[in-house]
Amino acid sequence: MPHLKGVLIAIELATRQRDMASAALLLVQRGYFAARNQMGQLESYASETESNWALGSRPVAQPEIVRHYDQFMNRLQQAVDMQRAVVGDHLAAIAVAKQTLLEAEIRVAGLERLLAKRRTSIARLHDGREQRHLDELSSVQFRRLHAGSEHLGTP
Repeated sequence: MPHLKGVLIAIELATRQRDMASAALLLVQRGYFAARNQMGQLESYASETESNWALGSRPVAQPEIVRHYDQFMNRLQQAVDMQRAVVGDHLAAIAVAKQTLLEAEIRVAGLERLLAKRRTSIARLHDGREQRHLDELSSVQFRRLHAGSEHLGTP
């Protein structure tokens, strides 16, 4: 199998790269789920805070407290917006990781097809050699048989 060694090494390397791409995709997906969860927590906290404030404190609050609350809610909304951007970045990274994995899988499949073609080619070559060898043996036997019958005087 020395003719196949290079292809086998290439398949091994491509398989490792595919496995690394798969692991990278899983890692990016975990980051996405964590970021999305954190964004959900921030949105939930902002919603609860707004509800609590609307029900109880806002109508009777002093202007200073209302101003601090508004600043807090603005900062909380900025945090939600920043986390939304982080989630978007993770989605983009997932798309890139999926594309990288797809390309790695295509490469492995292509190399495996190449290996199959080379094995088929080697088998055909081997079969052809074997057939020529059998043809030569048959020819030699035929000549011996034919030569033996000429010595006996039979036509």
